Amino acid sequence: MVKTSVSLGNLVLDNPIIPASGTFGYGYEFAELYDINCLGSFSFKGTTREARFGNPTPRIAECTAGMINSVGLQNPGVDKVISEELPKLKTCFSKPVIANVCGFSPDEYAYVAERLSEEEQVGLLEVNISCPNVHAGGVNFGSSPESAAEITRRVKAVSKKPVYIKLSPNVTDIAEIAKACEAAGADGLTLINTLLGMRIDLRRRKPVIANKIGGFSGDAIFPVALRAVYQVYEAVSIPLIGMGGVSSAEQVIEMMLAGARAVEVGAANLVNPYASRDIVAALPAVMEKYGIQNLEDIIGGAHG
Repeated sequence: MVKTSVSLGNLVLDNPIIPASGTFGYGYEFAELYDINCLGSFSFKGTTREARFGNPTPRIAECTAGMINSVGLQNPGVDKVISEELPKLKTCFSKPVIANVCGFSPDEYAYVAERLSEEEQVGLLEVNISCPNVHAGGVNFGSSPESAAEITRRVKAVSKKPVYIKLSPNVTDIAEIAKACEAAGADGLTLINTLLGMRIDLRRRKPVIANKIGGFSGDAIFPVALRAVYQVYEAVSIPLIGMGGVSSAEQVIEMMLAGARAVEVGAANLVNPYASRDIVAALPAVMEKYGIQNLEDIIGGAHG
């Protein structure tokens, strides 16, 4: 009997499969299709202090082996997430959930993080530092080691739960930013967020999505994500959650060999709502195929 359980610090997951933020809503939508308790955990929609309607439409563009989105962090705001979404979630998911924290200033990050960290259902915070800093000309917090470290320190100062910083690949050196987050007290890291991409409508001769540029995700980015996890694993000693283009149990194993302790599944959920469930179901047979008895034994196994 293979052992699929993994640990993220003190948080133990039955398996490493975690649907990614923005691709799984607040869980109960998918609970209508299958028992989501088969998952290790999931990361719910990115949450800001105030409600956000999001970016203008169209927000989605298809492309070869992936998609581009610019949804704009549409969410009901932290108060309603706590008062309405989490109680509904509790009726269909009995495990600790991952809260995705977003903000447009250090103060907003700290406020949302403090509120969500007080919730019993929340197992850890995943802090999305790909948000634009409205007080610094719109440059993303995750674009420099200094700003990434600042958000990490602010959130750690108020959070009662472990803090994982979600890193952007749209930087010169992701390992340097990872080290800055670790030095600032991060308990772990999640990587990667989406790449930047766009499509142009040939008939209109204008960008397909209203925001012109969006986040590129899907199968095509898996090699980029795998490389980033491999590099960051060698740069830091804190746990990693790998993500980016994962759509099979074999790719989960690849991510773990590169250094991830758990693996998020994103765009695949939008193509097939059963994707995460199917990966969980396929994992034991893939482990047996490659002679893996315990997933904990292979983390970082591709190094050295």
